[in-house]
Amino acid sequence: MDTLERYSPNENLTRDEAAWRAAQISLQNIQVTLDVSNAAEREATSFASESVLEFDSASTETFIDFIHESVDSIWLNDEPVNVADAVLDARIYLTGLNLGRNTVRIHGRALYSRSGEGLHRFVDPSDAQTYLYTQFEPSEARRVFACFEQPDIKGSYTFTLRGPADWHLASNQPVVNTEVHEDGTKTVHCAPTPPISSYITAVLAGPYHVVRDVHEQPLAGQDEPLRIELAATCRASLADDFDGEQILELTKQGLRYFHELFDYPYPWGKYDSAFVPEYNLGAMENPGLVTFTERYVFTSAATEAQHEQRANTIMHEMAHMWFGDLVTMKWWDDLWLKESFADYIGTLAVDEGTAFSTAWTTFAARRKAWAYVADQMPTTHPIVADIVDLQAADQNFDGITYAKGASVLKQLAAYVGKDAFREAARAYFVAHAFGNTTLDDFLIALEEASGRDMRAWAQAWLMTSGVPRLRVELRTTDKGIVNEARLVQEGTDPLTGEPIVRPHVLSVGSYSLRDGTLERTTSHRVELVDEHVELDFLLGQPAPELVLPNDGDETYALIDFDDRSLATLLEHLGQLTDSLPRATCWASLWDAVRGARLSADRYLEAILRHGDRIGDAGVFGFLLDQLLATLNQYLAAERREAARDEAAAVLTTWLTRFEANGDQQILTARTLARLARGAVATEVIEELLAGSSNRFGLDVDEQLRWLCWQALAASGRLDAAAEERMRADLAAKPSAVAENSLRTALAARPEPEVKSSAFHQVLEAADASGPLSNDALSAIAEGFSMGSAELLAPFETTYWQSIAQVFDSMSMEFATRVIRGLFPRYQQLQTPVELDPSVIALNAWLEAHPQAPKALVRILLEERDGLLRRLRAQELSARVALKG
Repeated sequence: MDTLERYSPNENLTRDEAAWRAAQISLQNIQVTLDVSNAAEREATSFASESVLEFDSASTETFIDFIHESVDSIWLNDEPVNVADAVLDARIYLTGLNLGRNTVRIHGRALYSRSGEGLHRFVDPSDAQTYLYTQFEPSEARRVFACFEQPDIKGSYTFTLRGPADWHLASNQPVVNTEVHEDGTKTVHCAPTPPISSYITAVLAGPYHVVRDVHEQPLAGQDEPLRIELAATCRASLADDFDGEQILELTKQGLRYFHELFDYPYPWGKYDSAFVPEYNLGAMENPGLVTFTERYVFTSAATEAQHEQRANTIMHEMAHMWFGDLVTMKWWDDLWLKESFADYIGTLAVDEGTAFSTAWTTFAARRKAWAYVADQMPTTHPIVADIVDLQAADQNFDGITYAKGASVLKQLAAYVGKDAFREAARAYFVAHAFGNTTLDDFLIALEEASGRDMRAWAQAWLMTSGVPRLRVELRTTDKGIVNEARLVQEGTDPLTGEPIVRPHVLSVGSYSLRDGTLERTTSHRVELVDEHVELDFLLGQPAPELVLPNDGDETYALIDFDDRSLATLLEHLGQLTDSLPRATCWASLWDAVRGARLSADRYLEAILRHGDRIGDAGVFGFLLDQLLATLNQYLAAERREAARDEAAAVLTTWLTRFEANGDQQILTARTLARLARGAVATEVIEELLAGSSNRFGLDVDEQLRWLCWQALAASGRLDAAAEERMRADLAAKPSAVAENSLRTALAARPEPEVKSSAFHQVLEAADASGPLSNDALSAIAEGFSMGSAELLAPFETTYWQSIAQVFDSMSMEFATRVIRGLFPRYQQLQTPVELDPSVIALNAWLEAHPQAPKALVRILLEERDGLLRRLRAQELSARVALKG
């Protein structure tokens, strides 16, 4: 791109446009003034927004981003600009710039959001209070104020906020001055930030409950410690459930850990942690004002796994204060430079810096499973991706960028050594503080720290796609003594068709049955650099019952078990007591089910036989999720009724055996309630809803009670009296959880007119009361999907006729929720897989829309991949059933 082009629509900034603008513009500072005094007025749709941008330009023209309700005035270097000439869609085009310093003042109005993008507005159903927060990544700051919306144009931001006098008003930096006005409002002036990108600026406004503390961090060579003001905030109605002190203690633990690890002082002044409603993400690393989903404020019983996950998220976001905020990727191609690092180092911090002991087990069970699924889709991509525009960037916050990248970094630390990895990170921060980088910058730091040429490693791991598969080939004598043993890797890059050959440093473990336990007998470190490596340590030994490559989960690979090992696992997996290798084994078995290499029947049997022996809640909960998926999606349709009855009986037995209100019992009860949507465990559900004590000694909290109501609704047993009781529950304890749970339950009823109403509410993102919020929309979509394929089939034609318009007319967040939420994924195999009506309809749509946006096509390709996998698994299950 050599010259600036004007066109519309223009929200989807391209990489070429961003590169052109970054070459011309050097941003100094932006002063942002927002007036949200009207936020509590229901009829108010917008707020006043003013930006004053000071920048140097090497060109006489540029454009500024602003998705607005209106632009009222533009001043360039104290001269008015004709608004009608300058504003086109989401951009403000400027000509006549000075070659050098320029000042632009833009005043307009921006829209309050209900999608979780931009400035989101939420009204608390408990007390009718209004809450605001921002979410900008990758490109939504322009929904709130005019700016240069790209990561490599950094500047200092100074926020001035006006709102009700009794509200908590905050941004990235501390408030330095407050003015109280006679009209019941106040204005707060925040300190300027160090240079940052627009997507990590943030604003918080509302009657938030605030818990405060201070962290003092000793620094080498400094007489005085670094003083960091801490705050943790939530909605006022959640204050009784908010363990803010514990959150701040975790924050202190993280700050201590990262200062020791990175040896670079925290550069952002204060550290606020804001827990906000209807949040699209787990959290966002805005420096000085980190935002978290308020699902981490536990209003129902929370398991150890939930507390660990929250700690992991806190550490993930804190790692971003250095990887991502201090040093930022130049463009979204290198998104992994922050997300992969935060995922890896965040888990490392939980493991080494807190009291939680199963962080890496949870990582192996959950995060890597996410990566393995994403990396086997037709939309897979290298960790260093090719991101041509913002729509592509928005779709790339996926299992590859996060979890695969983190897994590869864990392998990198094993490959070069943890000390070299640490020293590379420290040098990287010093060299590029407050700047922007690419892959090459980190490789240079890594090569200097390790003394290795990292280019071949980077090419193999970061520039290729696909999951490598590991297997052990054993040959034995007639007496069962190993005389040949080798570790083999294989796989194909789905994008290039080339074989996957990557360097691995990993351990290979041998296990034998002893006294009712599957024990590790040996574990050896192995370096695999080609297609295979000999395992000499196994020679001359009796063949183990189980040989486990990647025994310590050091590398990123799935395992194809030899026949003996597979048989051992299916028969004795409950006797494998070491949590990390056990999680690795379950992950590879689940992948075999998804790949139709292991029947869903055998996997279901293994879960019901061995699952209750898993003590760590993270893996146990994940396994119960897989139990439901196996029953509802991967098992042959003719097997499901009997299998649901069997699973319900086993889970009910577990409820009676597990410790009352312990993690295993809580997770089992929640799973049984979800299973009961299929008209099983009726007596248990009614007993839990009765309101008195139950035979299990189980406390029925808000989450479990609403899961039970949804089970009644989805199974067709929500009569008028039951519905009245359900609505009384909401009236007795109104909350965001209860409101959306009610929406799900009502949409779950297996009645054609109910499904029709729910379908159109989601499709139009509105109900009788008006526009839906992000969470309300998804709650209705979840209820709609709780129906048989036959019940939902009549809506497929309208779905395919509507999705193009949905994608064009809605924000990315809403469009994605609608298209995925209504996709006909719950099919029962009745024909050869390729002749399934939904597969045919999807293929026909793709063929008829060759120019469809790539982001929309990606959603559909991923949904098709999942659908085909489920149908093929059902096909295998049906064959197994026929064999009897």
